[in-house]
Amino acid sequence: MKIRVVDFFSGCGGTSCGLKSAGMKILLGIDNASDAEITYRRNFPRSDFICEDIRNVVPKDLESYVSVNRKYPLLFSACAPCQPFSQQNRNKVQRITKDHDASLLDEFHRFLKFFLPEYVFVENVPGLQKVSKRSGPFSRFIKLLESLKYSFDDRVVNSQDYGVPQRRQRLLLIGSRLGDISIPEATHGEGTQNPEFSTVRDWIEHFPAITAGEEHQDVPNHRARGLSLQNLTRLQQTPAGGDRRNWPKNLLLECHKEHEGHTDVYGRLWWDRPASALTTKCITISNGRFGHPVQDRAISVREAASLQTFPDDFIFHGSLQSMSRHIGNAVPALLAERIGKAIISHYRRYHRQAVKEGL
Repeated sequence: MKIRVVDFFSGCGGTSCGLKSAGMKILLGIDNASDAEITYRRNFPRSDFICEDIRNVVPKDLESYVSVNRKYPLLFSACAPCQPFSQQNRNKVQRITKDHDASLLDEFHRFLKFFLPEYVFVENVPGLQKVSKRSGPFSRFIKLLESLKYSFDDRVVNSQDYGVPQRRQRLLLIGSRLGDISIPEATHGEGTQNPEFSTVRDWIEHFPAITAGEEHQDVPNHRARGLSLQNLTRLQQTPAGGDRRNWPKNLLLECHKEHEGHTDVYGRLWWDRPASALTTKCITISNGRFGHPVQDRAISVREAASLQTFPDDFIFHGSLQSMSRHIGNAVPALLAERIGKAIISHYRRYHRQAVKEGL
């Protein structure tokens, strides 16, 4: 029996994509971004979508999709907007705790209490668990799970440890009302069956070459942002894996002459390493190490999506800025798939035991 999924704060569908690949049935995505809805609906034509602020949605709105008296296992996933808890905001605790986005995980509580899904999956930035440990949103969520009799496991993981070609630290939590459950162990890295991490080359080398500002006619979303002449010159002076430290002094920005940090900005990716963590501006060289390893441009929308482990036939819609934002915000599809397979294995063990005991 397939596990059904409701994907809260779904964005364009990174979690849904991974859980579907694992073998689950996606019932519904919920998000307030209308541009994400277009991408979601076209990639999940058999699923539905509620485009609404979660604060305006009530549990009964989901009853046409999810039955309280269901005969199938149910998973609720949630990746609430995480910017207030990101590393860039780590010194702004007072503001964070008052930020309206900080309350969005609390909105998820209402749906858990009403439907009591057999499984819960939450993904967010590591900073979520560090803000106000006694009374912060993650602490409140843990207390809710305990009160509802969920077993759960939470851990900060690096996405590269699960085959994602990206150094991206995330806070994961999985919970179950059907018995003890654990986050799956790493699949890549030292001590695993795959000692080498997935690399940028593994995931984007197969895409045809394009120039800055060009969109490939035959490969969907293989479109690169344009570059100024000066930035093009800077990239031409940057080797694979290099950055502004490789430039002649006349190409340096004034702020770089006095500041030695943030060397990823204007840098190129390495071919044979995982990428740096992708952000919502991952197709712009001035916002991180997002230069293509050898071509004189930033990575394309398609390449960014591939580094987030979306399949090549997952099509994005909207402006360049919109697509970049949704890709950067997404849960890496492969990471969600690893979690999905672990939950499916957990349910099969529970089901076999229940049958054995005649339950």
